[in-house]
Amino acid sequence: MKTNNFLFYILSFVLATFFLSACDKDDESNDTSAPEIELLAPAEGAHLQIGKAIHFEANFSDNSMLGSYKIAIHDNFDNHGHGSKSDTEKSTAFEYFGTWSLEGQKNAYIHQHDITIPEKTIPGNYHMLVYCTDKAGNETYVVRNIILTNEEVEDLHH
Repeated sequence: MKTNNFLFYILSFVLATFFLSACDKDDESNDTSAPEIELLAPAEGAHLQIGKAIHFEANFSDNSMLGSYKIAIHDNFDNHGHGSKSDTEKSTAFEYFGTWSLEGQKNAYIHQHDITIPEKTIPGNYHMLVYCTDKAGNETYVVRNIILTNEEVEDLHH
């Protein structure tokens, strides 16, 4: 009987050691560092032309593994009215939200022209927020003040 108990304890110890050593020491639950964002374009205060695509360029990095990035754009109007306009004159504030995967990467360079500002957008001040989340769920963000305009803007980045 004592031999069976002894074998049971030895087997339990061996199994416990095996399972504990099998755990990844770099487990994402131990990752408490937020990813980093280097937003290259648009620049702070950039004038972006209504009806055109937004030039977006950024570097994302993380100490462990990236998860995704998202872009949110909304108006930054301090003073707006609620007057009515005819159907042909209606304009709306531009709102955008998009998410892209960065899974399997520790560093990512993104250059895209996927977001087009609709023709009927109200010109003015807007915020562009760029978020990055790593695989462990840590998140960081960068905010840009941008100006949407009907005036022609030369895009130097293609």
